Amino acid sequence: MEGAKFPMLATVDGGQPRVRPVSPVKVDGFTVYVANLRRYGKTAEIEANPLVELCYLDGNHDQVRITGRAEVLNDAAVMEEIWSGNPLLRRYLGSPDNPELVVYRIVPERVRCMKEWALEYAEVPV
Repeated sequence: MEGAKFPMLATVDGGQPRVRPVSPVKVDGFTVYVANLRRYGKTAEIEANPLVELCYLDGNHDQVRITGRAEVLNDAAVMEEIWSGNPLLRRYLGSPDNPELVVYRIVPERVRCMKEWALEYAEVPV
């Protein structure tokens, strides 16, 4: 996961899958935190269906796929840690109380990895 800084996040918009790159603001094992603005499309998509998948792909084409549930972060201590460690959030949003800011904690339910051309995924204990 370290070699692939920008995983792709998959959500569902009605019946249409949507995929976009994201920049995690914190990673704790396979639990990934993603900052978002409330006006972005993925906010409504996650609100309607919190089941998501992240796919990390590194330069060697090795993959890590994290299937899980996105939940809004409500832990003040973790939010402070994220806020103090992320100069871009501070620069563009000004305050962790900015009403546009929402941080999702993606709680893993299933993790799989595959080396390039392995042709099958290996399950990773969560």
